[in-house]
Amino acid sequence: MDSNPEITLLFTDVVMPEVNGRKLADEALRRRPELKVLFTTGYTRNAVVHNGVLDPGVELIGKPFTVDQLAAKVRAILDA
Repeated sequence: MDSNPEITLLFTDVVMPEVNGRKLADEALRRRPELKVLFTTGYTRNAVVHNGVLDPGVELIGKPFTVDQLAAKVRAILDA
């Protein structure tokens, strides 16, 4: 990421081995505050939301999703 300033979006799973998606995103945002982040998960929405809502600025697409759904979500995030 440090060597590729053209990266504008991080797409990561919430649950990963060794480091979770939230920690990865936090580190990426520390380095590049303007970076947009899209999380994905196969877990129920309740597993990643707090009191029924996502944290401010958090974007999520649940698995399974189609390529068209992913493309639309990415486009919406990049255009925001």
